Amino acid sequence: MRRSLWIIILVLVLGGFAGIQQYTSWSLNKPQAKSAGRSEGAPEGRSADRAQPGRSGGGRAREAVPVLVATAAQKTMPLQIRAVGNVEAYSTVAVKSQVTGVLTQAHFKEGQNVKKGQLLFTIDPRPFEATLKQAEANLARDTAQLQNSREQARRYAELVKKQYVSQEQYDQIRANADAAEAVVQADQAAVENAKVQLSYCYIFSPIDGQVGSLLVNEGNLVRVNDGTPLVVINQITPINVTFSVPEQNLADIRRHMATGSLKVAAQFQSDEGRPEQGNLAFVDNAVDRTTGTIKLKAEFKNGERRLWPGQFINVALTLSTQLDAVVVPSEAVQVGQEGQHVFVVKPDNSVEVRPVVVARTNEGEAVIAKGLQAGEQIVREGQFLLGPGSRIEVKDGKVTEAGEQKREKGERRKSKAQERSAS
Repeated sequence: MRRSLWIIILVLVLGGFAGIQQYTSWSLNKPQAKSAGRSEGAPEGRSADRAQPGRSGGGRAREAVPVLVATAAQKTMPLQIRAVGNVEAYSTVAVKSQVTGVLTQAHFKEGQNVKKGQLLFTIDPRPFEATLKQAEANLARDTAQLQNSREQARRYAELVKKQYVSQEQYDQIRANADAAEAVVQADQAAVENAKVQLSYCYIFSPIDGQVGSLLVNEGNLVRVNDGTPLVVINQITPINVTFSVPEQNLADIRRHMATGSLKVAAQFQSDEGRPEQGNLAFVDNAVDRTTGTIKLKAEFKNGERRLWPGQFINVALTLSTQLDAVVVPSEAVQVGQEGQHVFVVKPDNSVEVRPVVVARTNEGEAVIAKGLQAGEQIVREGQFLLGPGSRIEVKDGKVTEAGEQKREKGERRKSKAQERSAS
């Protein structure tokens, strides 16, 4: 009897637990069914709108997505190669002394512009003046002796004809005259050498340029070919800019160089609106094996002296120009699983996902080679919430114009920094 009672109690407990589970499951499924029925029965109701996702899927969001749009323009675009260049002086001269002596005077100020032939330094000339005077005195003495020897040779020539003296005596007198002439020539060379040494006491500028710091002060003893120069002169008008490009571009550069001089623009990060214009002047005769790049050099007039030796600047080498290119803002081009695409705005304010081929980008603009026509409107901001057929609402671009300019500048600086680190 007791055993049967326990079995009955166990059956009641299990039955109660199963009932509770069934009631809980029915309670949870009942609201979902009502919600599903409401969505199916009200295609244009408020609940249906709320049930639609904001992203692309089986059903599109009926709410318009706010975006900024731009129009594909058609204009002339340059074909450029961009790199980071280093400014170098057109000519650099390290001025050294060619004689040993005391530096008595420097005839310029540090950082001064000097002209070719301008006096820079004076080394004590007194020892060299004395040497010159001694050489001139020796020349005068030997010149007098030469005149006497020649006169003797002339007289002995008459006497030997009359056989008053022997031929041997005449030959000796003539040899003495020739020796005296050779001594005079040696004295003349010594005088010239003394004048050259004296001229080295006055150091003149060999080029037009700007002097740097004075490395040896007045009163110091300078020596011939001393390791430390007296001063360094840099010629900065004109000036050179050297930069390196990948070897893959060498064939295009040589092909366009054959048609004429190639233009090079040097641009500062702090002054992007005023690039310096120059011409490509040099292509190295070998590719650097360690980096796979080739060295180029451009020459700039640098009339305003904005370029300074040692600066790092952004360089743009223009190979050619493309007429009637279709151009859009680079941020309008998106990358998906099927490649690059843009969102084209239709007349009914919906968008179409259209694949495009980007030829190149230049200063925040993308040149479209295929897939887009000039005059078509595209979405340039707000693509994250869009999909095929999404409805859009065009925002006023003036509200974010300042922010767009800042963002574009930041993107350009970021791309330039990446190019610099890559080079």
